[in-house]
Amino acid sequence: MFVQTIRGKVSDPAAVRPVVDRWMTNLGPTATGWLGSTSGITDDNQLFVLVRFESEEAARANSDKPEQGAWWAEMETLFDGEPTFHDSTDVVEESVGDRDSAGFVQVILGKTTDIDRSRELMNTDLPARAEGRPDILGSISIGYGDGQYAYAIYFTSEAEAREGEKKQMPPEVKAVMDELMSLGAGEPEYLDLKTLWLDSPK
Repeated sequence: MFVQTIRGKVSDPAAVRPVVDRWMTNLGPTATGWLGSTSGITDDNQLFVLVRFESEEAARANSDKPEQGAWWAEMETLFDGEPTFHDSTDVVEESVGDRDSAGFVQVILGKTTDIDRSRELMNTDLPARAEGRPDILGSISIGYGDGQYAYAIYFTSEAEAREGEKKQMPPEVKAVMDELMSLGAGEPEYLDLKTLWLDSPK
């Protein structure tokens, strides 16, 4: 799988969705290998987009289309300054429910001193974790190289996610989380995507 993430501040959040909708209507049906997109805006107008393709080749073929370039020229005008792009094939998906039904997504951005161990911990199959947090529908973890990562967690709703955070973690889950925190290089950044759009091929 190939993932591209885009991040930048937008001046008019209400203008974003109509442009995204035009991509879904006009370009999405012919975007070979497109698997789905997660787009969201934080309370301070940070736009974060996560687009999944079957392969890097499929993504590049889509980017090379003239109509894609025309669409991006319109999308680009919505950003205050230059957005940041990251591409990766280091992607792990987890689904314990229908991610497309999520009402809230939190993206954790950070750097780890041991990406392989961090990935292993983040994707450890812990039944106790799923049992204790039915609000979590799944996740997508992305490695950017040099230990940098993005970890998107899909929740049923923000209210249920906040309630879930208050629960005491089972010991085996806490051990995993404690080790993950110990591997962090600095404080991670959290993006709460409250205005959220989840799209996938029909």
